[in-house]
Amino acid sequence: MKRQLPVELIYQIAALVVALIIVHLAYITLVRPNAEAILEVRAEQSAAGEAVADEQSIYVMLKDFEQEACFVLMLWAMAIMGYKGRAAFRERKLLGEDLVRIHEGMSILPEDTREYTRPIQALPANVQSCLLPRALLSALQRFASTRNVQDVSVAVKAICDTESDRLDSELAMVRYIAWAIPSIGFIGTVRGISQALGQAYKAVEGDIAGVTASLGVAFNSTFIALVISIIIMFLMHQLQLLQERLVLDAQTYCDQRLLAHLQVRES
Repeated sequence: MKRQLPVELIYQIAALVVALIIVHLAYITLVRPNAEAILEVRAEQSAAGEAVADEQSIYVMLKDFEQEACFVLMLWAMAIMGYKGRAAFRERKLLGEDLVRIHEGMSILPEDTREYTRPIQALPANVQSCLLPRALLSALQRFASTRNVQDVSVAVKAICDTESDRLDSELAMVRYIAWAIPSIGFIGTVRGISQALGQAYKAVEGDIAGVTASLGVAFNSTFIALVISIIIMFLMHQLQLLQERLVLDAQTYCDQRLLAHLQVRES
């Protein structure tokens, strides 16, 4: 577990940098040039007294800095969830393997546990750190020391509960991002409204172009932020569901493949 923290930390920092570069390049090469071109056409039409097209442009909706920041955070959150989802799928593969090799009808006595722990201890270090091998190894060791099946069941449940708490706590950054995105959208709303109020005197004189543009900033930033937040929350809940199923299936695996075969000789 100690080796995974620096790797994950480096991955998250690298993912943030990559997301920042990708989104900023998309904005300076595609979004903002197209938005400026559309706004110039509309300004020329308005100056010439022509009817201005009222259809909404996606480039104009996305052009502000708040929307850019929201997309950076969205890609960052997706990268973090992708990393954790990949780890969960890798651990799920172990549920299809026979790690203890116990046939139907066989019984395991406390004296036999060493024979069944050897294959688990022979697994690669990165596999041993997964939930299922840790739970099985702890169960066998607890059975050898206590000779009590109930203690083994309690040990397995404790490991699964601890793993569930750990997985939940590691989603703290994703939860923070899911909270930060609507907050950034609200910042754009406040900025747009303040700009509109600052140009209220022009509206009184009959020039409402500036006020309209500022209100567009306010509403577009909130709209985009809320849409992105909905996407992030959906993906996060899917990841949580995957992780919860992993923990429950691992506990069921231990109950059916190991605990059901444990037996203590009656003296």
